[in-house]
Amino acid sequence: MSVVVNQKKVDFKKPEWLRKKLVPSAQKEMESLLGEHGLHTICQEAKCPNISECYSKRNATFLILGNICTRRCTYCNVHTGVPIEVDLKEIEGVTTSVLKLGLRFVVITSPARDDLKDGGAEQFYRVTKNILKESPNTQVEILIPDFKAKEESLQRVVDSGAVIIGHNVETVPSLYHIRRNASYERSLQVLKRLKELGGEKVKTKSALMVGLGETEEEMVQVFKDLLEVGCKFLSIGQYLAPSGDYEKVKEFVKPEQFERYKKIALDLGFDFVHSTPYARSSYMAHEYLANQKGSL
Repeated sequence: MSVVVNQKKVDFKKPEWLRKKLVPSAQKEMESLLGEHGLHTICQEAKCPNISECYSKRNATFLILGNICTRRCTYCNVHTGVPIEVDLKEIEGVTTSVLKLGLRFVVITSPARDDLKDGGAEQFYRVTKNILKESPNTQVEILIPDFKAKEESLQRVVDSGAVIIGHNVETVPSLYHIRRNASYERSLQVLKRLKELGGEKVKTKSALMVGLGETEEEMVQVFKDLLEVGCKFLSIGQYLAPSGDYEKVKEFVKPEQFERYKKIALDLGFDFVHSTPYARSSYMAHEYLANQKGSL
C-alpha cells in the first residue's frame, strides 16, 4: 500500500533496514520472570521492536505505577484509562528482578499519572533508592513524564540517586498535537530544571521520533533547544505505528539520514547520541555514560 504525502509517494511496506529478527524464546523467558512479580515493562506495553534483542541480553525497562496512562497520545500503545492505586509491593518486586538478572544498569519508567498529586515522583524515588540499597553496584536511569513541571516532584527524582534522568520531547513543536496534555515548552522546562537541581551528578537525556512529517530544519532546532537547557544525551529513532488506529507513518527515514542527524547533534555539542532506525530512549541505555565525550 502507498499514499501520496506532500506530493511524495510513500510506500508503507517496511524497508529492509526495519525488518528486525525476533527471538521468541528469549522473550518468553524474560516475560515469565517478570510475571512472577506482577511487573510490567515498557518494552511490552509499547510493543517495542527491540524487545527480543533486549530480553535476550537480559535488558529491560521496568514500567512502574501500573500500565494505564492518564493521557491519550496518538502515537503510543500504552493503554489509557483509570489507573490502579500505587502498588508499594512493586518496589521490592523490581529490586528482586534486578538481583535475579544480575543487572548493572537499570532503566525505570512509568505512564503519565496525572491522577497523583506528585505525578508518581515518590514511587520513582523509592524504587530507585531500594535498588541502590540492595544492589549498590547497579546504576539506575529513570525516564519520567513531565509531572506537570512541579518543583517538588522534580526535586524528588533528582534526590533518588539516578545517574541519568530522561524526559522525552518526542517530536518537533509543529507536531505536538500528537502529545495530548503536553507542551514542548513544558518539556524543555522540565529538562532545564532537572539539570539545575541535579548539577554535575545528574545527566539529562531526551528522545525524538522521526518519520511523522518533521523537517531537518525543525530537528536541528530541537537539538539546539535541548542543548540550551543542558541536555547532552539524545536518542533518535523511527516512529512505527503500533496499529492502524494510531498516527500514520509519513516517511521511513533512511539510515544515512540517521547518521547525518547524529553527526549534526554531536557537532553541536551532545555528549552521546544513539541515532538509528531502531533507537529508542532506553535502547542500549548503558552505552551513554560509558561512551560519552571525555570517557572514550
